[in-house]
Amino acid sequence: MGNDILRTERLELRPVRDEDIDRILEYRNLPEVTRWLLRTNVDPEPFRAAWRRATADPDDHSRAVVLDGVVIGTVSLEALDGMGGQPGMPSRTEALLGYTFDPAFGGRGYATEAVTAMVAYAFERLGIRRITAGCFADNLASVRVLEKVGMRREQHGVGDSWHAELGWVDGYTYALLAGEWLREATP
Repeated sequence: MGNDILRTERLELRPVRDEDIDRILEYRNLPEVTRWLLRTNVDPEPFRAAWRRATADPDDHSRAVVLDGVVIGTVSLEALDGMGGQPGMPSRTEALLGYTFDPAFGGRGYATEAVTAMVAYAFERLGIRRITAGCFADNLASVRVLEKVGMRREQHGVGDSWHAELGWVDGYTYALLAGEWLREATP
């Protein structure tokens, strides 16, 4: 992962530090947050070790989202190879996007601002050509963030996602191509 610090009008996106983990776990383990995560049970030490590994992984560009010195969320971006194996296929041109935010800071556009900054970073500085993200269809806050960023819903998986409380539920996959992003960003 690069050590680039991304700045927006209100936020700083920087690599996660060891001292951030306890703060991240504070909001990550809230029932209203874990309700929408794929992995709900988190032991602090394995979670800390996973972030350490991510920091050392050149394909992991995850960041802590900081507002006035307080970590309010994380945005993850993992560079991957695209589908197919034809000769000449460039490597690490796709990315998987994710995010988790403290609900105490919800409703003020911070998630959209941070995700937008990460998408711009991926396309404009990392050379990523396609970003995908998934969410439970019932997670309306996440749906709104992805759509505000300009991602298109490419898949509606009917009953394809297991939810501990709700059973089999629908899931969405969103995507965005660099060319689409750059066209929108260019006046």
